[in-house]
Amino acid sequence: MSDILWRESELADVFGPPSAPLAGGVTGVSIDTRTLNPGELFIAIKGDTHDGHDHVAKALAGGGAAALASTARANALSAFGPIFAVDDTLRGMEKLGVAARARTRARVAAVTGSVGKTSAKEMLRLMLGVSGTTHASVASFNNHWGVPLTLSRLPRDAAFAVFEIGMNHPGEITPLVGFVRPHVAMVTTVAPVHIEYFGTLEAIADAKAEIFSGVEPGGVAVLNRDAPQYERLRAAALVRGLAVRTFGAAEGADARLIEMTSRDGGSRLAIELQRRRLSFDLGAPGRHMAENALGALLVVEALGADVKAAARALRDFRPQKGRGERFELYVPDGPFTIIDESYNANPVSMRAALKLLGASAPGARGRRIAVIGDMLELGSEGSAMHAALAADLEAAQADLLFAAGPLSKALYDAAPAARRGHWAATSEDLRDALGAALSAGDVVMVKGSNGSRMGPLVAALREKFSRA
Repeated sequence: MSDILWRESELADVFGPPSAPLAGGVTGVSIDTRTLNPGELFIAIKGDTHDGHDHVAKALAGGGAAALASTARANALSAFGPIFAVDDTLRGMEKLGVAARARTRARVAAVTGSVGKTSAKEMLRLMLGVSGTTHASVASFNNHWGVPLTLSRLPRDAAFAVFEIGMNHPGEITPLVGFVRPHVAMVTTVAPVHIEYFGTLEAIADAKAEIFSGVEPGGVAVLNRDAPQYERLRAAALVRGLAVRTFGAAEGADARLIEMTSRDGGSRLAIELQRRRLSFDLGAPGRHMAENALGALLVVEALGADVKAAARALRDFRPQKGRGERFELYVPDGPFTIIDESYNANPVSMRAALKLLGASAPGARGRRIAVIGDMLELGSEGSAMHAALAADLEAAQADLLFAAGPLSKALYDAAPAARRGHWAATSEDLRDALGAALSAGDVVMVKGSNGSRMGPLVAALREKFSRA
């Protein structure tokens, strides 16, 4: 792969000429001086709390090749180095992303869904990588700035590209998928996430179906056959003239799960793919991960990559931080296990996480401990949705429940008294009680919406109970 991402002449075609010649080609694109590398283009995005223009001087002093700035501030900033001037830097980054998409010959996939987007995207990064150079969004860069930024970083010689596209309001996916123009679009599932902004599952499904609007002619929609609103999504894809491929456990699914067995912190899957039997190892446990793998295999097939090699690659897949990552910590009498599901939460992903906990085997005298923070943006039914998880807690054979937040109080109250460990108003207030209760052999699953700050709770446990 060439080290030059953008030539000066290409940038000039998009933005107009710079205020001064560049020393060489641009090797990358950044919107954050903390992660900017020498030779990259710095784009000064104005956000709600920070204005990138205030950091242009630092970016150029740190080795940035040039900066993209607003016309109103470009003259003053040109004293620090080459400046490309545009009326709006976010719109400018979008234009750069469109130019990247126009020049690439990569086969492109886009992934959306209420849960599992990032895991499916990371599976595809790994699976497609065995067939050719693969570009994919980092972390969860799936919004109005993350998608165009990822596009602007697309190397000219990539063979495949994978984009994650998110939303929490109607109409947000349409412009983003218009930039990406995928050949294949995957919808992981539909769940009551952000439902306070939509009102119904049907409205959420319609918003997810916006992804079909940008798929290239002759493209493919990959859908979860077992998901709520499947028929609604299928109809929306067919209206766009897309071929539909399905995954799940249902009869007739193009990628069908036949059997799943736990193995060494992961799973052994037996599947039927387009009427062919296939068995492979997946380096992450849980049925929800298995379903993502099935959908990802259909995407790989639709993009023309090596399906068998892609399936073999999944043995090396590992859950990302906060999305099922497992690690050991230590109390004086020995180790205990953390299942870190703290990245985000909704009723569907919470039930999947509790199933993971239930499938986990505690050590001698160890217990299954659920640590749950509030699931947010559920609207007026939020408390009831939390209380309903008591049945899942029971099914997982959780020995103790620690809960944080006003909504999780409904679950805590609904749980049997013998399972109640401690409730606190915030995750920080829960820290001491949880820490005092931990013993060797315990398996501790931590999950909640980002706003419930369960991630910092996991970080605090790591700090306190590391071997050091």
